[in-house]
Amino acid sequence: MILGLLFAILAGALVSLQNIFNSKVGEHAGSSTTTTLVLGLGFAASFTIGFLFEGKQLFELQNMKTWYWFSGLIGIGVVTCVVQGIKLLGPTYAISILLTSQLGIALLWDTFGWMGIEKVPFTLQQFIGVLVIIAGILIFKMSGEPKPAKMTNGLKSVHAEK
Repeated sequence: MILGLLFAILAGALVSLQNIFNSKVGEHAGSSTTTTLVLGLGFAASFTIGFLFEGKQLFELQNMKTWYWFSGLIGIGVVTCVVQGIKLLGPTYAISILLTSQLGIALLWDTFGWMGIEKVPFTLQQFIGVLVIIAGILIFKMSGEPKPAKMTNGLKSVHAEK
């Protein structure tokens, strides 16, 4: 269990870090270019690491449904939406909403057991937990957090928009 918690914490940190990097790439390149760069480099790195550690077993995909092969296409939507969300809302607010959405959807998948996932009964505690997270985001947003400063010729403007 501890190892699972550590991996989950590390994944959250890496996702947040990657999203900030992606938004910085997006400031200098278009959305399609950013997505291509991010997913292309990810493919090259994961292919190389997978081949080094797994060898020919990397290509053994027995008993996998054909439509699972297309799960990588979801990454296009993920990267594009995150880059645009961060650009429009700022990193903290966008990632807060992203994580809440991710939690809510995961809760639905668990509750209904979609795609063969073991069903987990929906509880009042889970519902309250999601509501607390949403309330936290609303409190954060209403706290007067300024919008991100606009970039002008590579320099942040002195005054952030309100």
